[in-house]
Amino acid sequence: MATTSLQPVETDHDRDVLTRLWQLYAHDLSEFRGTMPDEEGLFRAGRLPTYLTEADRACHLVRHDDAWAGFGLVRSTGDATHVMGEFFVVRGARRSGVGREAARMLLRTYPGRWEIAFQDDNAGAARFWRQVATDLVGDAWHEEPRPVPDKPEIPPDLWLTLSV
Repeated sequence: MATTSLQPVETDHDRDVLTRLWQLYAHDLSEFRGTMPDEEGLFRAGRLPTYLTEADRACHLVRHDDAWAGFGLVRSTGDATHVMGEFFVVRGARRSGVGREAARMLLRTYPGRWEIAFQDDNAGAARFWRQVATDLVGDAWHEEPRPVPDKPEIPPDLWLTLSV
């Protein structure tokens, strides 16, 4: 039987794996954000370095059986809310339940209030997060649009709020 697990990013090897998976994530998001690789053929690291260095953040790699399948990056706020900063599952593991299981495991790892943002035009992400929220708390979640800070040119993100 296939198994999905979370592994905290703790070693240099883990960080290297996360950095490589980040490139796949950034490539997927380029469809919605219009971003392009730099002169070296790499996408910007964005917020990834802060997740690897700041105390209020946590990085987890997703494994499915013996393969890397994605990651989840979590940050905490001053009011004890957890924010799903970034979440990614490789295409070969999508629509198989790996992402839903990993997301549920990650949210349960940090009990309490959660906020999860996604772009409304990313229909797959919208469907995914609404289903994860419903799986965990039924209809006890809320959704609202919020402007993207310092980026008035992009449509607002949608934010789900729930308690786990």
